[in-house]
Amino acid sequence: MDYKNYFENALIAGRNIVDTGAATTVAVLRELAEEAVAQTEHLLAENKKDLDRMDPADPKYDRLKLTEARIQDIAKEMRNVAGLPNQLGHTLSEKTMPNGLNISKISVPLGIVGVIYEARPNVTFDVFALCFKTGNVCVLKGGSDAEYSNKAIIAIIHNVLSKYNIDINVAILLPPEREATEALLNAIGYIDVLIPRGSQQLIDRVRQQSKVPVIETGAGIVHTYFDESGDLLTGADIICNAKTRRVSVCNALDCLIIHSSRLADLPQLAEPLARKQVELYADNDAFAALQGRYPADLLHQAKPEHFGTEFLSLKMSIKTVNTFSGALDHIARYSSKHSEAIITEDAANATVFLNKVDAAAVYVNASTAFTDGAQFGLGAEIGISTQKLHARGPMGLQELTSYKWLVKGEGQVRNP
Repeated sequence: MDYKNYFENALIAGRNIVDTGAATTVAVLRELAEEAVAQTEHLLAENKKDLDRMDPADPKYDRLKLTEARIQDIAKEMRNVAGLPNQLGHTLSEKTMPNGLNISKISVPLGIVGVIYEARPNVTFDVFALCFKTGNVCVLKGGSDAEYSNKAIIAIIHNVLSKYNIDINVAILLPPEREATEALLNAIGYIDVLIPRGSQQLIDRVRQQSKVPVIETGAGIVHTYFDESGDLLTGADIICNAKTRRVSVCNALDCLIIHSSRLADLPQLAEPLARKQVELYADNDAFAALQGRYPADLLHQAKPEHFGTEFLSLKMSIKTVNTFSGALDHIARYSSKHSEAIITEDAANATVFLNKVDAAAVYVNASTAFTDGAQFGLGAEIGISTQKLHARGPMGLQELTSYKWLVKGEGQVRNP
């Protein structure tokens, strides 16, 4: 198949989207939120077709699944995005040079944003809302796992756009075939930036093979360190929430690090995890502390491969350290630089942790489940960047803009 037409249509839509006024943009997003809710029954029926093709034990199953509550949340996020301040046309700086040139820097859209994602139909809504609000065109390549869901969602988006006489190609869904991914990776001159969302395998492939610029939204290999001074009740709540709130998301806890002086408290710390049927892969010291006090069928001795693993399921590793610096060393070795947390009552250790841990989001006495665009006040997110160029952490409206220089003169020429 020749995908050039898709990309050509995106370029045309990109030139036209600048004519969409701010009030119209808000109206479209609010109507889309209402239409998503109104079409709940249809969306769930199409989503079920996708779910029926996937093993419920697959870690992606939960990400793929739509529910009435999740659709309500998606609609709420679109309303939030609609209500956020416009990010375009802001004068970021302005000055008049000695030669009389007036030079200003203003915020503008990134342009054509390509997104490759797996079994996450909510991404289709989120990406469109954020891109449309910021004057960007989105070219979406969803996985075949979510084919029916994504087609149903893009049809709703196109219907709403048509009501406002807006070019529906501001949101393009490519076919689910692998060839479409190859075309997107090589869409030089069409795609301004490519954002992968999914497994580490997908992200690595896009980073290594893409010929267009990539913003890497890395996998979440997430740690929480229970410090020597950590509060037991606070720790138990945070750890359970970070691990079990939604196991298939990138901010879910993968490894608990515990100071050796607190091993006697580990069974109580892990008690809420047992109620949630979490399998633990504990190192020798942690295993000894839990043996006989944690369900035997859920307790295993850790192997090297259990550290540095994004489980995306009801599984978690435990690492014992003898010093605070040992915890920092373990995180530095295995972190994917997504989200890291410490549970401590020691203000000095909290400060050192915040300063030394290299991650997009670093927490003190809070669950890593909060690493999310909506929770950070961004309305929604297009992804969570683990790199440092252009954007880092949850990416919202501001991260979908660039800038350009406007230079106004009165006939000035540059001398040799």
